[in-house]
Amino acid sequence: MLEVSIARSVGPLDLDVQLSVDSGTVLVAGPNGAGKTTLLHLILGISRPDAGRILLDGQPLFGGGVDVPAERRRLGYVPQDSALFPHLDVLGNVAFGLGHLPRAERRDRAGGWLTKLGVSHLARRRIAALSGGERQRVALARALAREPRALLLDEPFASLDSTARRELRASVRGWLAEWRLPALIVSHDPADASVADRIAVMERGRIVQQGTAEELRAAPVSDFVTGFAQNQAT
Repeated sequence: MLEVSIARSVGPLDLDVQLSVDSGTVLVAGPNGAGKTTLLHLILGISRPDAGRILLDGQPLFGGGVDVPAERRRLGYVPQDSALFPHLDVLGNVAFGLGHLPRAERRDRAGGWLTKLGVSHLARRRIAALSGGERQRVALARALAREPRALLLDEPFASLDSTARRELRASVRGWLAEWRLPALIVSHDPADASVADRIAVMERGRIVQQGTAEELRAAPVSDFVTGFAQNQAT
């Protein structure tokens, strides 16, 4: 379980968030500028909260005098632009970050995750030769190859065309249900609600409403929640 209770002032935005993610998937939805990506960076350790705590499986990542470095937090992360290395092939990208393992084990683990995500046939291709959907699958394989204890995804479907978005949403929904890995996804797109077990709506740095898609549709608390709930689609 990932438990977050943090505050930070970021320019004009005062972020103050309480959120928990168990073995299911939580979608943090909100308009641009709500603080969604900032929240991910604080959880990851890229940025530091002003106050509060972050716990992973009951162990502190931040708070109470603890501030675990980002590289030791055991969190998988897929940024919006995938951030793959163009000078490496697909297998090399997925194996990146596994330098603590023997070479053969790095190759086997990376290849195993490419197989699980249905892109093993791309192992020797360069990143420039991949479609948008293929890049996101490779980025997800790279995040999972490090065996994280929770997964964070930043607008994972935003850069894809409509067909690729639908296909990848369905795949991610199935994978997350199978793995039972706590996952936090941030998005502004109502259709991404199809991936999540629960939705947390973030506006101006705060979670204003949480619940299932049905609960949000039944009792929206703001204009954004109303529009988001009305436009959800599978």
